[in-house]
Amino acid sequence: MEADVEQRRSSRGDADECPYGLVPEAESELFASLRRSGQRQKAEHYVKGLLETPGRKTLGHIAAHLGGPAAQQSLHHFISESLWEWAPLRHALARQARMLLGHDAWVVRPMVIPKAGAHSIGVDLQFVPHLGRAVNGQQAVGVWLASERSAVPVEWQLVLPRRWREEPLRSRARIPAGVRADCLEECVREATAQAARGAGPRNRPVIVDARGADAVAIARRLGADGHQFVIRTEPATRLSVDRSVLPAYGARERGAGELVAHLGRMRTPAGPGPDRPTASVIPVVAPASVHGGALRGLRLMGEGGAPGGGADRLWLTNATGVAASALLRLTRLSDLVARDAVDIGDRVGLRDFAGRSFSGWHRHITLASIAHFATVLATEPSPCATAACKAA
Repeated sequence: MEADVEQRRSSRGDADECPYGLVPEAESELFASLRRSGQRQKAEHYVKGLLETPGRKTLGHIAAHLGGPAAQQSLHHFISESLWEWAPLRHALARQARMLLGHDAWVVRPMVIPKAGAHSIGVDLQFVPHLGRAVNGQQAVGVWLASERSAVPVEWQLVLPRRWREEPLRSRARIPAGVRADCLEECVREATAQAARGAGPRNRPVIVDARGADAVAIARRLGADGHQFVIRTEPATRLSVDRSVLPAYGARERGAGELVAHLGRMRTPAGPGPDRPTASVIPVVAPASVHGGALRGLRLMGEGGAPGGGADRLWLTNATGVAASALLRLTRLSDLVARDAVDIGDRVGLRDFAGRSFSGWHRHITLASIAHFATVLATEPSPCATAACKAA
């Protein structure tokens, strides 16, 4: 990893002056909520360990790299037993990532974390829709600030299967009484709300790629919170044509995939070049449910596919004034997040916490997200970050 970083830095000319890791101003801001100097020092050391420790970034491996058994006891207390709050660090991370790297959208994606045993927080045998099988492990929902160049995770929610929401595991894991996190839809809503509070008033569209989740339920929640959204949906999602826009079509409910196939003549080019992508954009209404009345002002976007056939990917959006080509560019950010979650996230330990503590998982993944941000700054610095380095 270090060789790759040095090679990329050496190709950037003046950017070599920027030291590997966080610029001082960013580091000071990120840890400002930790009032005690000892806590700030431990947080900085933990991030350093995440960046430098080879292999899995467990507490034991990080402690061994940083100083042995004494360090392990100190780090265990800092991560799993201490009382510092992770939300202010995440909010500071969102502000710094937005300021130094910019962003085009929030991208919300689940992350599957396979585990060998059953004792780590949130572990259970869980069906993973995009894999088509059950996996023993954790499911988390991450919110990433994403641009066409880079992505940084700034908020996390951990899905809690039933056995973890009930006694005795709930008490053993010290899960707060008000925490539900019982499904992907609830975690998407809560994670997005927390991320938006942390990053400030600048609004950006929310791209949700959570296959298997209820796209209409997520649309209701994000719409009610005032978000512009693009949500990946399934072919079976029940929708009907919005006859206030297309009065010639029937109002019968159909699956999203069937609608796109039935209205294949609405497919149009959505980009330049001979191999330009195509998209069908259909005004639709989501039916009433126990959660609320019919949901209007939506468009179903079927991406790619052959004329007269189905679509490669289906998206539900309330961004009615945005061109299909622009929406497709935004959806590509989800692929970038998937790439960075592996290429960078796995190297800094996003999936590596092994422990029963609910707060420990959140503190570890918060500091791993900061390590992810430091790696992005070191390998893909923006002009703002480079200027901050030179001024330091």
